This record gives sequence, C-alpha cells and structure tokens, in this order.
Amino acid sequence: MTFTVNSYAALSKDAELVPYTLERRDLAKDDVLIDITYTGICHSDLHKAHNDWGTAIYPVIPGHEIVGVVSAIGDSVTKVKLGDCVAVGCNVDSCLECASCKANEEIFCLKGVTQTYGGPDPRFPGHITAGGYSEKIVVRDHFVLQVPKELQTAELLPGVAPVLCAGITMYTPLREHNAAKGQKIGIVGLGGLGHMGVKLAVAIGAEVVVISRNHKKDDKAKELGASGVIASTSKEELAKHAGTFDLIIDTIPFDHDVNVYVPLLKNHKTLVIVGHVGAFKTSPLSTTGLIFGDRRIAGSCIGGIKGTQDLLDFCAEHKIVSDNIVIDMKEVNEAWKVVGETASRYVIDIAKYRESNKA
Repeated sequence: MTFTVNSYAALSKDAELVPYTLERRDLAKDDVLIDITYTGICHSDLHKAHNDWGTAIYPVIPGHEIVGVVSAIGDSVTKVKLGDCVAVGCNVDSCLECASCKANEEIFCLKGVTQTYGGPDPRFPGHITAGGYSEKIVVRDHFVLQVPKELQTAELLPGVAPVLCAGITMYTPLREHNAAKGQKIGIVGLGGLGHMGVKLAVAIGAEVVVISRNHKKDDKAKELGASGVIASTSKEELAKHAGTFDLIIDTIPFDHDVNVYVPLLKNHKTLVIVGHVGAFKTSPLSTTGLIFGDRRIAGSCIGGIKGTQDLLDFCAEHKIVSDNIVIDMKEVNEAWKVVGETASRYVIDIAKYRESNKA
C-alpha cells in the first residue's frame, strides 16, 4: 500500500525542480512517519539531480538534512513516540548485522547502505527512496535521531537540519583525529561545511584558522570564532604557518591543489579530505610533503547514527546550529543557483509548504 504526498522533484538532469505528487510506502512495523518541518539544501542534492555522479534515478526528490515531528509509528517502534521532534540524515537503512553496522558505521554497511533519496531500498524491492523536499517521509526507526530540547526553539530549529550532513561531515574527522583544546586546526573553505567545522572546532577549544583562496571572508571567519585566515594563493602566508597545524580538514568539493596544505601540518599529522572530488586531475598529489614529515592524507564520510546523535547532543550543549537562510519551497531553484557561495546553508520551510498545500 502507498499514500501520496506533495514534493518537488527533478525529472531529468537538465530540468529545474517542479511540483511532483510522490507515492510513499506505508509503514512497516519498525518504521516511523515524520511530518517534515525543515529540510536543508546540500550541494550533493545538485550533484545527484544533475546526474554528475552517473547514479541518478528519475524522478529525484532530494533532501537528506531533515527535521520534523513524528506523526505515526509502526507496531514495534519504541525509540520514538508521537509528537517527538526528530531528525533524519543521509541514510535511512542498512543491514544492521555486518561488522560495519555493529561498529556504529552504518554508512559503510558491507551489504550496502540505503541512501535517504535517489536509490533502491533492498527491504522493499522496486521502491526508490525519496528525500526531504517533500511533506512527509517514512524511515526505519534505527535511523531516526532525537533533536534535543535545547535545539527545539524557533530560532535554532531551522539550523538543526544542516547538522545532519554538514555538521556530521565535520564532526567525524574532528572526533576520529582526536581534536582537542589548545590544538591548531585548519578548515579549508568557508562554505556550508567549513563554517560548521569552525563552530565545532572552536567549541572543542581549538585555535581555528580558515584557509581560503583570498581574504574576502575574513570578517565571517572571525565572527564564527576563527583566529584568522590564510590565503592559499599567498606563498608568504603559507610559509609563515608551515609546520604549525595539528589537523587540517579540506571541504573543497571540486578539483584543487591539495599539495599546498600538506606542508602546513606538523610532523605525523593529518590532512582530512571531506569534499567529494573524485580524481584530482589538474594537480596530482606530490608525495614529498608526506614523506618528509611522516604526514598523512585521509578521507572521511559523514558518520554513523550513534556519532550523529552524539553530535546533536554536543550541539545542544554548546548551542551550535548551522547559519541558515530559510526559504519557501517555491524559491528552491533560485537557491540552487547560489549554493556554496555563502558561509551558511539554505533551509526549506517544509511546514509552510505543507500548510500552503492545504489552502
């Protein structure tokens, strides 16, 4: 059985998003139905809809930064109750039995993780997942997160949505590489990911330095708590900070020269890449900076459910949410044209969209 909800969808790789009547599957015994309140816009939404990765299945209903309210639960659900304020991130299912899942790394499920939108759902053959650019979503209870009460205010709640992707993408490498008070941490890029990285690292107690192509975002970096900005195009500025960083997180989602960042690290320290680039074609990796200093380059991909809940609790403790620009659903195509140009995230007011559909 299915039921219909209103949504916005990309019907082809070159098309703008348009209103679309979406069929949602009915709840299984371990499912949760969520009336969506806010959905963040992630750069991945654009890549998926435009088929940049060659994996799009149309129609694509994007959105994996979701906050909402529980409106129904399956018979076996005990994790949440009706009326709870909850969140959903990048994934909605996995086998929950393999070594990765048991290690709280569902994203690396050995049988394949089920993405929140745009992919097949193995438990429901023939069903393609659809995301948060819609009024409601059905999610397996294990993948539903609790939004702490401290974040449920009118002021903070819209900014919680991007925490589910941008936030956990930055929190995971900070945690995995033991970021700590007194360390010097570099954040490459000050967009949606980068600004969350600055906030989280500052809350940990680190000295945070933004690394950008120029100094256009100096004021924003300092507003967020960074001690300063290094222009990656300045040999003098790079040389001044050589060998001083305990950790650098690179958020740039397109081909760029990572070699300029490696010498900034102290010996034995790590540059973590979280931007999905694929192949570095124009600037091949030089091993010189790695070998002479025993430095490392690592990758990191969002995080598991336990880690994401830990992040939400950390954000509640420190009153951290994404800087955000709340928009109506009808403004989504315009927002897509400028995603990544600001140190904040666009967030769609889905509650308002749902109410407009009732009128």
